[in-house]
Amino acid sequence: MTETFIDAPLLAHLQSWQSRSETTADTLSEAPVRALSATLDRDDPPPAPGDKLPPLWHWLYFLPHARQSGLGPDGHARRGGFLPPVPLPRRMWAGGRLRWEAGNPLRVGQQVRRESTIQSVNHKTGRSGELLFVLVQHRFFNADGLALTEEHDIVYRSAAQPGEAAPAPTSPPLAGQQAWSRHINADAVMLFRYSALTFNGHRIHYDRQYVTEVEGYPGLIVHGPLIATLLLDLLRRELPQARLASFDFRAVRPTFDLHPFSVHGKPSADGKSVELWAQDHEGFLTMQGKATLA
Repeated sequence: MTETFIDAPLLAHLQSWQSRSETTADTLSEAPVRALSATLDRDDPPPAPGDKLPPLWHWLYFLPHARQSGLGPDGHARRGGFLPPVPLPRRMWAGGRLRWEAGNPLRVGQQVRRESTIQSVNHKTGRSGELLFVLVQHRFFNADGLALTEEHDIVYRSAAQPGEAAPAPTSPPLAGQQAWSRHINADAVMLFRYSALTFNGHRIHYDRQYVTEVEGYPGLIVHGPLIATLLLDLLRRELPQARLASFDFRAVRPTFDLHPFSVHGKPSADGKSVELWAQDHEGFLTMQGKATLA
């Protein structure tokens, strides 16, 4: 695959998407909540209108519904709509920051409006080629006003090059100090179910031939949002009554379906925050996050 060079005129064109906004609405219906609970192997009671939506489960809603004829070769909608038409072939959810409004949680059954704005478009060149970062802000409103503000980091990368080295592995900063741990077998079935729940057609999560032969990865990639959800699911299992004020997370290294991985947590001494991280079967850090409790 030929690598695309983002020159100054093209970058200026892509940056013209900055400040672009769109507004969408959705109903936080019960069926996706039941389905994600099953996918995460939880034994939750059936959801009912008025129940608080678990943190990050709003990712089950406000889903793009591109027509089949409007999909690109990677299974995503063709570029150039709300998001800029970045020509770099590899795309990933690199992290985010979320802030929940005190006293106004999202609840099952609510009608919710999402206002989205592209905050920035930035270009860099690294050892593995070109990178383009798109920062999107989402604000979620229910009948009582603003409920949640989210910043979403998207990164686009150059095509894989023959012999390209994987990112240098790092150990978790609190390795050996975790208070909580859970092992996850994110096999192809789990990845398919999460892709279906989020109407995510990105082929890197279910098409082994595509992800290995076209994008150059060794196996199916575990969704970044799924790992982040599993981090906060661990917190919910350990502190079921906890209320979140904020959650920041960043992806460090891809996780593949070839081996089980694990999620870990350690509360701070004052009990006001929890360090959370995921690590692969070799013990290397794959995602790092911090939850602040209300």
